[in-house]
Amino acid sequence: MRIALVAEQFLPHVNGVTHSVIRVLEHLRDHGHEAMVIAPSYEKTLFLGSVDHVDGVRIERIPSLPLAGYPEVRVASCTVSRMQRILARFAPDVVHVASPFVLGWQAIQAAKGLGLPCVAVYQTDVPGYAARYGASVLETAMWSHVRAMHNSATLTLAPSTASISQLHEHGVQRVHMWRRGVDTSRFRPALRDHAWRERVGGGKRLVGYVGRLAPEKQVADLAAIDALPDTRLVIIGSGPGKESLRSVLPNAHFEGFLTGTELATAMASLDVFVHPGEHETFCQTIQEAMASGVPVVAVGRGGPLDLVDSSRNGWLYAPGDLAGLRERVRDLAGDDAKRLAFARTARQCVQERTWGAVCEQLLGHYERARTVTSRMRGTRRSDLRTP
Repeated sequence: MRIALVAEQFLPHVNGVTHSVIRVLEHLRDHGHEAMVIAPSYEKTLFLGSVDHVDGVRIERIPSLPLAGYPEVRVASCTVSRMQRILARFAPDVVHVASPFVLGWQAIQAAKGLGLPCVAVYQTDVPGYAARYGASVLETAMWSHVRAMHNSATLTLAPSTASISQLHEHGVQRVHMWRRGVDTSRFRPALRDHAWRERVGGGKRLVGYVGRLAPEKQVADLAAIDALPDTRLVIIGSGPGKESLRSVLPNAHFEGFLTGTELATAMASLDVFVHPGEHETFCQTIQEAMASGVPVVAVGRGGPLDLVDSSRNGWLYAPGDLAGLRERVRDLAGDDAKRLAFARTARQCVQERTWGAVCEQLLGHYERARTVTSRMRGTRRSDLRTP
């Protein structure tokens, strides 16, 4: 099978979209499929270490500009006719559009014009982010755009029950579940590093957040646990909110952006993982914490609802209930037996969520899209024969 994969963000340290794209590409390549990526261009001097190639996969870069105030995010656009030419040259069996908005919308229209099956993957709650950035007046317009995009695709894949419900509420049709995998050989409890823990926390319990430092992630809510006795808040990541967060979280340790083994080691070295963002369609870092044997305290909205089983592998707290966040973290940080029991269960919960398994499910969705498109073509031919 030949797959054209359109990714608006192909910069691995920006968010989880690129991570899932890379895992999909590796699986396709390793199982004899041919793939091409269409993605924004970027300045290599700014994005040191970013993905420039995946072995065996051609990458077509589209000119892009940095998002104002957030240069790590690139916005690319091209005409639908140019996108059609790119797709026609490659002649894919399926067009896979990851987290579409601008470039992805053009790809969906191009695929529709060429009669190609198109799978649109909903991964980012852009309308919710707009509200968080103080542009709530745009939220309705953005949902209208999301609805038009996804209803133009052959089918839409969403990563959680909450995101499926959200899409249905806004009129998006033909939505199917497709979760994310986690690499349990990379993220594992055995990487716990006592020297790292001593350097960062000096013997205190480490409560960590991993992710982008931006308003939509609500990292400032962690001020509720910044001065919790006998704990040290650890912030791992980068983003436009880093400097302002240093003043909001004066007791926290900011480790900066980590990747690869360094990230896996840091994750395994935490005692409790926290996630305060209310606009996550999935939340991959929760799975990675669980694979690392770290219990989770997360806001009870969006993707975390499917991942955190309260009183078994972590705790959920009500959105906005920062006293509840503090109490749940205090509970796990102060009770060794409970924390270790939750940690064991957390690891067990993700053992079967391999990337191989979820990528095989994705191939099934590709085939479903091809079947739907084939039936639609047959229906149109039948209509033409009707007197």
